[in-house]
Amino acid sequence: QVQLVESGGGSVQAGGSLRLSCAASENIYARCIGWFRQAPGKEREAVAAVYARRNSTGYADSVKGRFTISQDNAKINTYLEIHPVKPEDTAIYYCSAASRPWWDCTSTMNGADFGYWGRGTQVTVSS
Repeated sequence: QVQLVESGGGSVQAGGSLRLSCAASENIYARCIGWFRQAPGKEREAVAAVYARRNSTGYADSVKGRFTISQDNAKINTYLEIHPVKPEDTAIYYCSAASRPWWDCTSTMNGADFGYWGRGTQVTVSS
């Protein structure tokens, strides 16, 4: 069982920067990690994913150029940097790990393939 804990959310003004962190309970080199978000009244959407074994990343079209996903060398922490933040980035952000290891999820980022989820961290962007 992979446990994930997000941090780094909060209130930020549009145009600023934000860095979200996701701490895993174990080394996640072999497991695809994704960031998802859910805004009020909207469905959950994938925003970014990373698969360390192939050094591959994926991004939703809506966030390309503003979001950057990365991991630390120990492959325990996964980060999501947002710059510049926009009011439409307001949402709860969730970190997730793919249900099966040794599989690259970065081209699909389908939520159904992720079996481990954190509790989320709230991001609120004011204009």
